[in-house]
Amino acid sequence: MQSGWNWTPDSLLLLGAAMMYMVSMTLTPGPNNIMLTASGANYGFRRTLPHLLGIVMGCLVLFTLLALGLGKMFEQFPLLQTGLKILGSLYLLWLAWKIATAPPPVISLEGKSRPLTWWQAAAFQFANPKAWVMGITLMAGFLPSQGELIINALLLAGLSALVVLPCISLWAGLGTAVSRLLKSEHQWRWFNRGMGAMTAACVVIILQ
Repeated sequence: MQSGWNWTPDSLLLLGAAMMYMVSMTLTPGPNNIMLTASGANYGFRRTLPHLLGIVMGCLVLFTLLALGLGKMFEQFPLLQTGLKILGSLYLLWLAWKIATAPPPVISLEGKSRPLTWWQAAAFQFANPKAWVMGITLMAGFLPSQGELIINALLLAGLSALVVLPCISLWAGLGTAVSRLLKSEHQWRWFNRGMGAMTAACVVIILQ
């Protein structure tokens, strides 16, 4: 019995389909991407890197755990789904408030506002229903049935994380580009309020 991924033409097609799925899911708007746009605009791309890497690592760990059985427990106990939605919504509303009330970058550099840290971004993936849906669909639809489960799970989750990084980086880059268009403190405050409102609006989708 093979210990890892079976590199046949069919398995490569399956892997390619999995990567395309991750591209489509991580390029579309969602809580992570909206927050990255706001962070890129307010703090620049370099200071947003820990946020980016935290998302990637959080997804890697979450997806692997889902493949190893966490996803089945999540499906078998509906109360866990409800609890996750409530927890994720409350945390998202708190983040939305932080974004909406963030001072302009000139003030932020004085220490009154900071981007999400690596561990905060990683932990958020466990409260982010979109990340759970992505991970459950990825592992249920594209994880090979042959070979060692943990090796296949790590490989699929790892390759997915590599896809996630450039896709979400585009959103941070978008925020950096937008920052060049904002010339006054008034414009910055309205931009942050708008990004905060968009982040809060994700709660409506989560609670459906």
